[in-house]
Amino acid sequence: MPDTTAWPQGKTGTRSDDEVTPADRLAARLVEAGQCDEAAIERARRVAAETGQRLDHVLKQLGLLTERDLAEAYADLAGVRLAVADRYPAEPLFPERVQPQFLRAAGALPLRIEGSVLVLAMTDPFDAFTARAVAAATGHVVAIEVAVPIELEAAIERLYPETGREEAAPLSAEATSFEEDAERLRDLASEAPVIRLVNQIISRAVETRASDIHIEPCEDRLRIRYRRDGILAEVESPPARLAPAITSRIKIMARLDIAERRLPQDGRIRLAIRGQEVDFRVSSVPALHGETVVLRVLDRSAVAFDYARLGLSPLVVARLEATFALPNGMVLVTGPTGSGKTTTLYTGLLGLNSGTRNVVTIEDPIEFQLPGINQIQVKPQIGLDFAHLLRAILRQDPDVIMVGEIRDLETAEIAAQAALTGHLVLSTLHTNSAAASITRLRDMGLEDYLITAVLRGVLAQRLVRRLCPECRRAEVAPPALAARLGIGREGGGEVLLWHAVGCQACRGSGYHGRMAVAEFLVPDAGIESRIFARADEAEIERAAIAGGMTPMFKAGLAAVLAGETTIEELARSIRATN
Repeated sequence: MPDTTAWPQGKTGTRSDDEVTPADRLAARLVEAGQCDEAAIERARRVAAETGQRLDHVLKQLGLLTERDLAEAYADLAGVRLAVADRYPAEPLFPERVQPQFLRAAGALPLRIEGSVLVLAMTDPFDAFTARAVAAATGHVVAIEVAVPIELEAAIERLYPETGREEAAPLSAEATSFEEDAERLRDLASEAPVIRLVNQIISRAVETRASDIHIEPCEDRLRIRYRRDGILAEVESPPARLAPAITSRIKIMARLDIAERRLPQDGRIRLAIRGQEVDFRVSSVPALHGETVVLRVLDRSAVAFDYARLGLSPLVVARLEATFALPNGMVLVTGPTGSGKTTTLYTGLLGLNSGTRNVVTIEDPIEFQLPGINQIQVKPQIGLDFAHLLRAILRQDPDVIMVGEIRDLETAEIAAQAALTGHLVLSTLHTNSAAASITRLRDMGLEDYLITAVLRGVLAQRLVRRLCPECRRAEVAPPALAARLGIGREGGGEVLLWHAVGCQACRGSGYHGRMAVAEFLVPDAGIESRIFARADEAEIERAAIAGGMTPMFKAGLAAVLAGETTIEELARSIRATN
């Protein structure tokens, strides 16, 4: 059993030079590993001294350290292993000897028997009392593994579903008023277990680089799903009885009306997680079994405003930057929802942002705050829409204008007029290809002469999942498939295609992160003549390819052959929307 010397409380008293506490060892380990700097440690020490809390608890509460990082540090300091989530038991061990209430309070769970030794997962390996108590209750020698708190609590909920916390008070259908109901919800949401649970759900999403959190009440359970790399995956969910309290807690954090459960609501949360400010866009919508809540994670530290890291090819980047360098005109970025259009535009805006330019954006909503750029939020409920704001900011002497989305003819016409009068206008459209953007503007009612006069370039893109570099596997492509895709080698050589496998580094998915696959259309004389001839999307696309545009699917095939993604992922992301 490791040394389980009690962890000292935060204090300011003097101590001898040879007295090294677990807090000291933890601080040294975190600084050495680069997970915290000296300033953060000193800040946490001061708070620990003032409040009497342990240094490790303060570091986590201040958002300077994640639960997983802390668990790894514990395991290193105590010289024990980290408990692996997928090896938690399928059935509870010693349920008649060790009560679930005790396990919850102590942050411990028996994992397995190895000979005469009971392996015990603990969130705090320095808690000597809990280890001795479990050893005495079970009659086994105890060996400790360090558990990540959210994984251990999820396992306890799964193994002991009907015990532990008190039943949440059901919402009475005969409540005398919404005010009384709201007070009950507020009381539920203010209970410490609910606050901790919501914080864990949010922190886990940020730690695992999820882009969205879906909280969905079902008839008999509460479903929680994270969207990672564009794919939704369900995680261990809390009991269904906690759904009203969890929803209310999130609404309180987002400053929404917890008494209003009949209408959709939108809000925003800002939290410090691991020392970084992370924004969350919150949407609640009434559904059959309660309110569904979706949180969009807007973590600036997890987003790369860099063309190379986005995955755009050097040729596309060169053409895009050339259009951004023009003094006027309109540049469009197109694709379906969630295809990374805003990230690409933000990357371009940061490159254009300098002291010599006035850069203004009109967005709905503002996803990330960009330093030095004037960002304006659309508010349709008071008549402040894209068209209204675009007219107003033209009197603010802008050089570069980003319009979040062109949705109607009025906005398209004002944007075109702004581009004609010496402004560079950047915007997005929801179309499936670059050529389709031209026909979309025409369908809105924009005149052909305006399209040809202001349009400088159209980037169409999709996001595909990157293969995990740790576990990807190459196989020889069947000759028939290579021939059908047009990727056969000269002389009949073998073509290698990479496939997803799955490992611990990628959480078993075989993919890690996403990259953009794009095509870039630059209107030339051939395309302009086809616009005036009212040509359809297919004819415009053929003209663009003849003029040097690499089609999106062909660009994706290059990424497949380079081992960055798979042919299955390319077909899912691109062919499914074309």
